[in-house]
Amino acid sequence: MQRQSAYFDMLDEGAEIVIKRAKNRQYKVVAVPPNDDTLMTKEEFFAKIERAEEQERRGEYITLKSKEEIKAFFSR
Repeated sequence: MQRQSAYFDMLDEGAEIVIKRAKNRQYKVVAVPPNDDTLMTKEEFFAKIERAEEQERRGEYITLKSKEEIKAFFSR
């Protein structure tokens, strides 16, 4: 258990840990910030896509036509 705590401390400091298991099987462990909305279940992911498609059908979207517009959008 003490070793596990040391690994979590390393993750908290920004390390990424790779665990190698059996032949050609590896896992990457990283710290996840609180309220990170990029982590979701498969069901949540597809529900989010469906909501976006419905918004598009209703015309609830914007069109960006230039690099400048795209940069301005993402800098907001």
